[in-house]
Amino acid sequence: MNEAGHVLPDVLKPGLKVVFCGTAAGTVSAARGAYYAHPQNRFWRILFDVGLTPRLLKPHEYWEVLEYQIGLTDIAKHASGMDIELPSGSLGQEACAALAAKIEAAQPKLIAFTSLTAGRRFLGRAANFGDSGHRVGATRVWLLPSPSPTAGWNWQAYEHWWRRLAEEARR
Repeated sequence: MNEAGHVLPDVLKPGLKVVFCGTAAGTVSAARGAYYAHPQNRFWRILFDVGLTPRLLKPHEYWEVLEYQIGLTDIAKHASGMDIELPSGSLGQEACAALAAKIEAAQPKLIAFTSLTAGRRFLGRAANFGDSGHRVGATRVWLLPSPSPTAGWNWQAYEHWWRRLAEEARR
């Protein structure tokens, strides 16, 4: 489902258990052409630790997530960098509507935003970690703590949200 001009291609197909969605590819991810590619990003480690993948994947192996019924995307497909560096409108209504259309077409069981910022932008309202109560078609919307090294919290205090999501995905 790749479109011209996307920093990273969407990794989507119908019937996935969970699609992980960030705000935009980070600087390192854009440079390396792979999702969650910063060496200190916890994304690939947590997928393995919570049992969503049977082995620890490397960022350049990101297409392999489809084998485990996992998808990947971002709200801002044409920009990269930290949220505060993104061009105006990158996370706006148009980008969120395009994401909603992709999720409506693919109908995964869950879409999990990998930061509060991403989830709140998509929902257009305040929300906390966990199941937001919102649906895109039949797809349930979750918000997770960011695995980014720039996230300012104690990871051990928040990783249980990822475990809860994994339990939901397996049901």
